[in-house]
Amino acid sequence: MRDVRVAAVQFQHAPGDKQANLDTVTTFTRQAAQQGVEILVFPECCITGYWHLRHLSRADIRDLAEPAFAGPTSQALLALSREHGLTLGAGLLELGDDDNVYNTYVIAMPDGQLRRHRKIHAFISAHVSSGSEYTVFDTPHGCRVGVLICYDNNIGENVRITALQGAEVLLAPHQTGGCALKDPHTMGRVERIVWDRRHEDPAAIEAEFRGPKGREWLMRWLPTRAHDNGLFLVFANGVGPDEDEVRTGNAMVLDPYGRVIAETWKARDELVVADLDASLRDLCTGLRWMRTRRPELYGPITQATGNEADTRSLRFTAM
Repeated sequence: MRDVRVAAVQFQHAPGDKQANLDTVTTFTRQAAQQGVEILVFPECCITGYWHLRHLSRADIRDLAEPAFAGPTSQALLALSREHGLTLGAGLLELGDDDNVYNTYVIAMPDGQLRRHRKIHAFISAHVSSGSEYTVFDTPHGCRVGVLICYDNNIGENVRITALQGAEVLLAPHQTGGCALKDPHTMGRVERIVWDRRHEDPAAIEAEFRGPKGREWLMRWLPTRAHDNGLFLVFANGVGPDEDEVRTGNAMVLDPYGRVIAETWKARDELVVADLDASLRDLCTGLRWMRTRRPELYGPITQATGNEADTRSLRFTAM
């Protein structure tokens, strides 16, 4: 791996308005290119919108979906990538060749490559299927990248497998924070009035975004994913109202020791830029620990316990 400049974007998408959201992606891509960014990460489902999808019929879901590679959005992302000489990723609904719809993240690279990751733990709708493959690939920027979408990152095994496949940088697009869950020890709803009054009372919304509904929640587990697997991690998230929830943004970049090297807690659309120092991986704790694994002991991890459940059945109790 060589040193590389990356950026994470948080922005409030327009539900169902793919052109408006693509316009936002275009604006941030230009800003990132002006700052010398080489890899740019946008949030999960930022092209189609996210939380409103749970109300849509199968027909409406399919109307929003498009092919991952030949579709107009992917081609627009590829044109942006080539124009500005950077790699960028954005989330949408994919209509697969198998006639299923997936929560997919498309990555466009300036050398003409297009890659995709289908969310492994999809739960937004019964009409959206889960993927079953890990996504790790080389980029033109001298680093190997992996992609996991939102809930995918909650499962430690997913991140470990991604690292074992050679990922050096993990792209982690999300729509999270401010989630109204039954468990009082995780996140919790950000009241809409606090967002609406963010200009009159910026301290109140900052307290929410930096507190247990936002940054504090992420800090319980996100640094562990980076540290234990020796990865740089680029976290991009929605921000602001998403139907009846308020996303908390907190776009950030972490190093392989789990340290935050760039972040924002602003209550607005924002671009966060960071330079990744490749030499940090040379002796990082996570990689040293991974070299001393004993895979012959890990068979039980692959055996079902009988307690497994479809992610969709847990969507209101875990995120």
